Amino acid sequence: MKPSYHYTTVLEALEDLKEKGFTYDFNIHPNDIKTNPHNYKVNHVYRYEGDTDPAEESVVYGITSDLDIRGVFVAGFSANSDDDAALYLEKLCIDGGGQCKL
Repeated sequence: MKPSYHYTTVLEALEDLKEKGFTYDFNIHPNDIKTNPHNYKVNHVYRYEGDTDPAEESVVYGITSDLDIRGVFVAGFSANSDDDAALYLEKLCIDGGGQCKL
């Protein structure tokens, strides 16, 4: 059975991932993922919904690379989100045969 983690906030998820060694910030370097998505694996996914506004929805990814880089990426999850790196990560989850832990 896969471990399951539930956090009340994005900050709690980020702090826990940091303790697990996910320290690289892919939000600062999104082209790393967009240029070579096949070099990355999504290890953790946490989704959050805004209490009152659907536009506040977000997703936190814990990611590892072939070069042993461990980092995080936080993306908007609403329909109006236009983050290309988040689209690549979602595709990795789907194409990876269920590799993403929810």
